[in-house]
Amino acid sequence: MPVKTHTWVSLWFLLTAPIIAWDIGYCFMRPRSMEGGDLHWFWAAYSKYQQVDFVYGVPSFEKGDGFPNAQALLNVVETMMNLVYLYTAHVTAWPPAPLVGFTAAAITLSKTLLYWAQEYFCNFCAVGHNSLEDLIKYYVLTSSPWVIIPALIVVRLGKDLIADLNLAHQVSVKAASRKSS
Repeated sequence: MPVKTHTWVSLWFLLTAPIIAWDIGYCFMRPRSMEGGDLHWFWAAYSKYQQVDFVYGVPSFEKGDGFPNAQALLNVVETMMNLVYLYTAHVTAWPPAPLVGFTAAAITLSKTLLYWAQEYFCNFCAVGHNSLEDLIKYYVLTSSPWVIIPALIVVRLGKDLIADLNLAHQVSVKAASRKSS
């Protein structure tokens, strides 16, 4: 039985891989990737963001905050899993591929919710200095897709996994009833 795939899920995993890799590079290359660093030209788009979200900015770096690199390390794990899903679903047709994709999306969703929860529980320590307009434009709108789309992937692949498990159960029940007759 071929692995059931969904184009939009595969596109999300494929298109986000270079974006996440770029973000990983920014975090692991700090301070060189930050404004004023010799490699900042490659991450010039972060000039505004490092002022909006201090986790990505100078205050976090100067106090030795490990959260940015810890979440970047998890980005490595989730991106590798996204790519494993793409390979196993589309190239090798490995039946557990949807479980890999489900898990990868759950990691992305959980990590992003943790990031937001951290802000809430520290009284918006890294983003609370922004105007409401900047907060919405540069923080909420840019990070919302990393909650919404992985949540939709978890639901979609979760339904597929449940359907596969139900089918496997039905087949095993029929096989068991044939043996007993």
